[in-house]
Amino acid sequence: MTQQADALKKRTKQFALDVIRFVRTLPDTDEGRAIGRQLLRSGPGVASNYRSACRSRSRAEFVARIGVTLEEADESALWFEILTEAGINRARDAFRLLQESDELSAIFAASSITAKTAIARAEGR
Repeated sequence: MTQQADALKKRTKQFALDVIRFVRTLPDTDEGRAIGRQLLRSGPGVASNYRSACRSRSRAEFVARIGVTLEEADESALWFEILTEAGINRARDAFRLLQESDELSAIFAASSITAKTAIARAEGR
């Protein structure tokens, strides 16, 4: 495992922990609980799916798993956008986690493109 991959594993784990802590601060309303449940799936899903991608046995498997990781990061960003734009939670942490979701999405999108390009190159396309 490269130092970059190890650092990203730590970063995604920290994101998962931060999301869990943040969900605890949401209001005890129907929308707070519903969005909290969604965040409890997508936020930690970023870390678990990235760890899975790191264990891929092939480039194709890596591309597939990184794609799922990207989906989870993007979904997390959506829920943070909804929380802040609907005024359910406009705490500094909500905006910080939204920014982290966006940054992780960008990292995984770039990683997916790089891996797909490597596969195409190896296949002579």
